[in-house]
Amino acid sequence: MRLRFGDCVLDSGTREVFRGEKLVRLSPKAFQLLELLATNRPNAISKDKIHETLWPGSFVVDGNLANLISEVREAVGDDARQPRVIRTVQRYGYAFQAEVETDPGPDSIEPGSTVYRLLWGEREIALVPGENPIGRERDSIVWIDDFDVSRHHARIVIDGAGARLEDLGSKNGTFVDEARVSGPVPLYDGAAFRVGSIPLRLRSVSTTASTQTTTLAP
Repeated sequence: MRLRFGDCVLDSGTREVFRGEKLVRLSPKAFQLLELLATNRPNAISKDKIHETLWPGSFVVDGNLANLISEVREAVGDDARQPRVIRTVQRYGYAFQAEVETDPGPDSIEPGSTVYRLLWGEREIALVPGENPIGRERDSIVWIDDFDVSRHHARIVIDGAGARLEDLGSKNGTFVDEARVSGPVPLYDGAAFRVGSIPLRLRSVSTTASTQTTTLAP
């Protein structure tokens, strides 16, 4: 899906934001926040819901969310004092208020394509095309707040060839079948692996053939 608002374009398929003709750099969490607000427009999203979506099962101080909002506003040219894009809902949360034009795009999954999820205990984390960082860094798509995990521990890369796991020089290693990963390792549906001591499992689902497009929930 591509959303056009003002001089900006949010592309959920390529995970990119453009302002004019220029690609805007956003951290993964800031992009996820902008996408969450935009896809739920014009509804206001509570801070609790945002925390649950961006940092599932983890305690995060409000300052982290405020910093992400500032990052998003700077990227899209918004002003907190006279907002055109992100509206602050006092004592509640935030809402996307810009007028948009919507075009069909890559987050509408065509029949026969594959979507990926990462299972971590009872949690299920949506993976995106391209790089999915795993680590203790808060901006990671898969944020694991455990000192056995490096800040930039590993990543799952998803492209037309499927999913592959790569270690990023972590201290405690990334393991598949108890063998330490030293190069890219293909991952298939049900593949179990661990980062440090944290067990994870990949889930891939092929959409069934249909006359309609299947859209995944965020």
